Amino acid sequence: MKNLKTIVLSNQEISPGYFRMKILAPGYHKMSQPGQFVMFRVQRSLLPLLRRPFGIFRVGFMPADCDNMPAKEFIEIIYKVVGDGTGIMQGLHYGDPVELLGPLGTGFDCGEAATEKILVGGGIGLVPLYSLAEKLVETSQVRLLMGGRTRDDIITVTEFERLGVETYVSTEDGSLGEAGLVTQVLEKKLKEYPQATVFACGPMPMIEAVQKICLQYNVPLQVSLEALMACGVGACLSCVVKGEGHTESDPRYLCTCTSGPVFAAEKLDWDAADVKIAKSGGCK
Repeated sequence: MKNLKTIVLSNQEISPGYFRMKILAPGYHKMSQPGQFVMFRVQRSLLPLLRRPFGIFRVGFMPADCDNMPAKEFIEIIYKVVGDGTGIMQGLHYGDPVELLGPLGTGFDCGEAATEKILVGGGIGLVPLYSLAEKLVETSQVRLLMGGRTRDDIITVTEFERLGVETYVSTEDGSLGEAGLVTQVLEKKLKEYPQATVFACGPMPMIEAVQKICLQYNVPLQVSLEALMACGVGACLSCVVKGEGHTESDPRYLCTCTSGPVFAAEKLDWDAADVKIAKSGGCK
């Protein structure tokens, strides 16, 4: 983890309200793991005061500006414009100064090689699944189930397909792919591949539904939780979730930013899911 003062390399709208930002980030290729995130600050203004958490979509290299210079290392984040902070971010351009704290958090465990892997992503929840897919395709067959309310929420399909990932799209309004919920597709796929491992990220109602399905089919599940957080390092305790075995007399709280954002599903208290992430929605 390090605090990096750097610049924006590009910032493009990829779907209505969704932006993909490339940021100069030397050292991140060696440091970051699939599922980790960064705390992002716009340097040029006092407001917004707090950093914003964003999942790392991709780490890569760009050609050097001239011969005998090293390639430029970067990370990409994808965000949806929903408030003041992301409203400022959409106006950033090449060369604008920004600040990153990261990489942060606990990422995905890729599991056993050569076993079926199913990724389930809803909307901006697709972000941490890309770097995971990059790693998984080296040893496993990977299938991605992408869900959204409308076609505008289905992003980065081409990027996943270029990795060799088998993709399935569903939208609630039927505007793209299969009409219905992504969880309906998951049930079908688990009947075909009962030995699969599932990885999921997205809105909490989707995550809860995925957990119930995986429990029913007795397949392992890892979830990446979206949570509001102020610090990203476990100091503010604004992102705590209830862990397995939590009771009022024996509280077992876990910080999403340090113990997560990726958790094995069995490590969380799903009976209290309605309250533990009730105000989530910011980091991916």
